[in-house]
Amino acid sequence: MSGHGTPIPMQSRAGGPLSGTAEIPGDKSVSHRSLILGALSVGQTNIRGLLEGEDILDTAKAMASFGADVERIGYGEWTVNGVGVGGFAEPEDVIDCGNAGTGVRLIMGAMSTSPITATFTGDASLRSRPMGRITDPLALFGAQSVGRDKGMLPLTMVGARDPLPVRYTSPHPSAQIKSAVLLAGLNTPGKTVLIEKEKTRDHTERMLRGFGAEIETVETDEGFEITLTGQPELKAQDIAVPRDPSSAAFPVCAALIVEGSEIVLPNIGLNPTRAGLFTTLVEMGADITFENEREEGGEPVADLRVKASKLKGIEVPEDRAPSMIDEYPILSAVAAFATGKTVMRGVKELRVKECDRIDAMARGLEAQGVQIEEGEDFLIVHGQSGDVKGGGTAKTFIDHRIAMSFLCMGLATKEPVSVDDGAAIATSFPIFQDLMKGLGADIS
Repeated sequence: MSGHGTPIPMQSRAGGPLSGTAEIPGDKSVSHRSLILGALSVGQTNIRGLLEGEDILDTAKAMASFGADVERIGYGEWTVNGVGVGGFAEPEDVIDCGNAGTGVRLIMGAMSTSPITATFTGDASLRSRPMGRITDPLALFGAQSVGRDKGMLPLTMVGARDPLPVRYTSPHPSAQIKSAVLLAGLNTPGKTVLIEKEKTRDHTERMLRGFGAEIETVETDEGFEITLTGQPELKAQDIAVPRDPSSAAFPVCAALIVEGSEIVLPNIGLNPTRAGLFTTLVEMGADITFENEREEGGEPVADLRVKASKLKGIEVPEDRAPSMIDEYPILSAVAAFATGKTVMRGVKELRVKECDRIDAMARGLEAQGVQIEEGEDFLIVHGQSGDVKGGGTAKTFIDHRIAMSFLCMGLATKEPVSVDDGAAIATSFPIFQDLMKGLGADIS
C-alpha cells in the first residue's frame, strides 16, 4: 500500500474471533526522533526495531539530505553516522516529507538554527496542514520562512545565522511544537525554555537526555517548564525502539468488540504521555491485562493481553486528551459498540491532524448508522450495545487512522464496512492488513 499513489478501496466484515499474537511495529514517534537525534550526534547511532513506514523512510531520506550517513542494515535495523549539533549541510533538493506531519515539523526545528536554507513539501494531506504553529516560534530564534497562504507547504525556511535563545509558551497542547522548539534550541547558545500548560508526550525530552543534552522539566504556576541548555555535544546511542501504542490501539480495540477474541501484544510502549487510551478502555470495562512490565531504552513497556469485553460509555476526562490525541478515531469506533454515551471533550486538536478527524469520524459513523453529536471541541458517540448496522462507506481524507478505525469497526458490524481509500495506512502501519488477517480478521 502506498500513501502517495492510487487510492485503494478496502472493506472489512465480521467473522470469527480474533486470536494469536500481534507483533506491532516500532513506535512512530520514537522512530522519527531516533533518526533526527542520531543525525545531530557525533558517532554512529545504532537503531533496532525502527518502524519502516513511509513517514519514517521519508525522515531517513531527509537526514541523508542534510549530510548524515543513514544506512539500513536489515529489517528494522539502521545506523546513523551523525554530523553533530550545528553540522547540518544545505540540502541540494526539496525535502519531501510525504504524509509525515511529525517529520516535517521536527526537521524544521532541527535545521532552523543553522545558517542553511531548505524547502519542504509533502503529499496533498500534508500540504493542507498548518505550519504557522511551528514557523512562528522558530521565527523567534531568527529563522525566516516563506510558504503558501497560511504557512502551508511547500515552504522554504532560512535558518538563523546567529540564533537567539527563546522563552516560549506553547498555545496548543502539541508535542510537535514542543519538539520543534527544543530541537531549535540545540544549536542556540544559552538556555531555551518551552512552557506547556498541559503535559504532552515526552519522547523528545527523554531522548535528548539519553543523547547527553542538559534538559530539565519543572512544574510551575505557568505549567510544565522545560529548560534546554544549548550547544551540547550529543553522543551517539544504541536505541531499541519500543512497539507503537498508537498502532497497537487498532488490534486491541478490534479484539474488544469481536466476540470471543483473545490476543497478546508483546513489548508495547506505555509511556504515561501516550497510554491514555488504555486507561480509558479499562474504565469502559475492557479486559486488558499488563504483563511483564519493565523498562527498555528509558521507556516503560509491557505485554498486553486483551479479551473481548462488554463496554460502557463514559465521559473521557478532558485533561487526558494530550495522552491519547491520536487514538480518538479508534475510540470513537469502539464507542459505537458500548452501552450508553461516550463523551470526548477537549479534542479540537483533532481538527488540524492529517484531516479534520472530528468531522471525518462523525460522517463515517453516521454512514454506519451510529448517532453522534459534535462541536468544535467535542464528539459524543451514542453507543448501540454491540448492535451496529454498518454497511456504509467512510471517506478517509488520506488519513491512515481514519481508514484503520473503520476497518476495525467493520469486523463487528452486521454488514461490511468500506473505506474509500486505505492507501495512507502504509505511512504508519505498513503491515496492518497482514497482521490483522493473521489474527483472523476479514479485511480485503
